[in-house]
Amino acid sequence: MTSILTNVAAMAALQTLRGINNSLEDTQNRVSSGYRVEKAADNAAYWSIATTMRSDNKALSAVSDALGLGAAKVDTAYSAMDSAIDVITEIKAKIVAATEKGVDKTKVQEEIGQLQQQLLSIAQSASFSGENWVAGADGTKSVVSTFVRDGNGNVSVKTTDYVLNTTSTGNVLFGMTSTGTIETSSGIIGTSSGTIGSIYSMNISTFGSAEISMALTSIEAGLEAMTKAASQLGSISTRIELQENFVGALSDSIDSGVGRLVDADMEEESSKLTALQTQQQLAIQSLSIANSSAQNILTLFRS
Repeated sequence: MTSILTNVAAMAALQTLRGINNSLEDTQNRVSSGYRVEKAADNAAYWSIATTMRSDNKALSAVSDALGLGAAKVDTAYSAMDSAIDVITEIKAKIVAATEKGVDKTKVQEEIGQLQQQLLSIAQSASFSGENWVAGADGTKSVVSTFVRDGNGNVSVKTTDYVLNTTSTGNVLFGMTSTGTIETSSGIIGTSSGTIGSIYSMNISTFGSAEISMALTSIEAGLEAMTKAASQLGSISTRIELQENFVGALSDSIDSGVGRLVDADMEEESSKLTALQTQQQLAIQSLSIANSSAQNILTLFRS
C-alpha cells in the first residue's frame, strides 16, 4: 500500500542517512584530532586511565629535570673532591721531599701553604645551585630519584640521600657554620691531628722527623677518607645516570601505552571515512528515490 501521508520508505532512508551522518561525523573527528578516545563520553574507562597516566608522565618529566639538577650537584662535588685529592697528593710529595737532609723546610712550607689555600679555594667553589656537598655542616643532602604510584594508587617521590660527616674520617673537606661560612677547623682537611695540627693548618717549617712521620700519617688518613667520599659520589652519579635512563624509557613506555588506548588507527579511520562517504551518497540517493515515489501516484489520476 502506498500512502501520501506516511512515506515509510522515505522515513527508513532518512533514518539510515542520519545514522551514516553520525558515524561520518565521529570518523571525521577521529581523523582530524588523531584520537579514538578524546573525551570521557567516547570511552570513560580508557579516558580515565589515559588522563591519570598523562598526569604521571608530567610528574616523571619533572623528575627527569630534578635528576639533571641532582647530577650537576653530585658531579660538581665529585670534581671538587677529585681535585682536592690531587692537591693532597702533591702536599704528600712535598712532605716526603722535606725528609731529605739539607732541604729547606721553610721553602717547602711556602709551596705547601699555597696548596693548602688551593684546598680552601676548591671547597669554596664547589657549590651548585646554592648547595655545597664538599663543605658543609653535618646533615643530609638529597636528590629526587623517581616518582612512584603503587598498586593502591598512592603516589610518592623517592630521593637519594648523601649524609655529610664533618669528622676527619668523614666525607667533606671542611665544615660550615650556620651562616654559610667555611669552617676550617672541621672536616677531613680541617680537623686537627694533635700537635701537628690539621692538613690545612700544619706548618712543617719546624717539624722534626717524628712530626714529619705524623704529618704523613695524617695525609694518608685524609687521602683514604677523600677517596672513599669520591667513591660514594661516583656511585650516586652512576645511580642518577641509570635512573635518568630509566625515567626516559618509562616515560616513552607510558606515552606508547596511552597511545594504544586513545589514539586513532589512521589507516582504519581512512578506510571508514571513504566507505561512509560512499554510503552517505547512496543514502541521499535512496532518500531522493523514496521522496519521488509519491509523485508516481499522480500518474494514476491522469486521464
